[in-house]
Amino acid sequence: MDTILSIKDLTISFQTLDGKVAAVRGVNLDLKRGETLAIVGESGSGKSVSVKAINRILPKRNTIYEKGEIIYENRNLLALSETEMEDVRGKKIAMIFQDPMTSLNPTMKVGNQIAESVLVKEKIPKAEAWKKAVELLGLVGIRNPEASANCYPHQFSGGMRQRVMIALSLACKPDILIADEPTTALDVTIQAQILDLIEELKVKLGTSVIFITHDLGVVAHVADRVAVMYAGRIVEVGTAEEIFYNPQHPYTWGLICSMPSMNTDTNQLYSIPGAPPNSLKVIKGDAFAPRNRYALAIDFEEEPPYFKVSETHYAATWLLHPSAPKVELPAEIKRRHKIFADMVAKKEWGND
Repeated sequence: MDTILSIKDLTISFQTLDGKVAAVRGVNLDLKRGETLAIVGESGSGKSVSVKAINRILPKRNTIYEKGEIIYENRNLLALSETEMEDVRGKKIAMIFQDPMTSLNPTMKVGNQIAESVLVKEKIPKAEAWKKAVELLGLVGIRNPEASANCYPHQFSGGMRQRVMIALSLACKPDILIADEPTTALDVTIQAQILDLIEELKVKLGTSVIFITHDLGVVAHVADRVAVMYAGRIVEVGTAEEIFYNPQHPYTWGLICSMPSMNTDTNQLYSIPGAPPNSLKVIKGDAFAPRNRYALAIDFEEEPPYFKVSETHYAATWLLHPSAPKVELPAEIKRRHKIFADMVAKKEWGND
């Protein structure tokens, strides 16, 4: 698959009253055409900041793009004017946000909101835009779309509002769809339906998807490739099977061990000790070192480069250096491999 979007050395800070906060630190990431790329990590790891930078929707008053490029259609999106970005944002690269109730206009009928997006981007007659809005509501599985188009957001359930948001994001048939934790507020049954819907529409429309989440169950359900992010940096990237079956970074080990499951034989949940570093301070060495029980002396002095595990799998950990001591996978991960032996292949995680 060819690359449709490329993020190169993206570094973003926020100016605050307390000083400059380093939110994203040298992110390099490619999105392949037709794939689903999941970016996973704890809250505050820089996931949402990274993808919001793609559409340039970060607050202008205090966002500092220190360096880097975001290449789409042979253009650096960070160098485009606001007028040029208007032709990209929503039309070529669309977003589904976490909370549809705050993203949808409560004073407008949902059909008008979708039609308005089409009118602005495609310059077609109002009647045609309304017809397309109704078709999109039907496409995302809303029953009786003609009547539903005349309803307001508060008249829908949370799952139905998220379907409306998906219809709104697909209004102009974008090349790339960014889903920023779109199932967080939904119960597990509706969550599974929304995930299946996004996957179905991706295949049907040929859209590439970037999926932001902290839930590894969701990742295993939807992702072709996974990027693990910590303290503003990608620490590991690989196919879903590589990340779940052959994780290399201790932070990835911690995330997998922290994933709850009904199939465990213990009533205790694992948690990664400690807390992420203070982004107001300069990070020396590996940002995860203070929380890493496998940390080496060099982890506290020098940031690790990316080591190649396979053609598609890279991890930034000194444990992969040829001179590093050999460390086996934690017993908990080995146990989970037995419990979830076929769940990655069947993409059944997230339905527990």
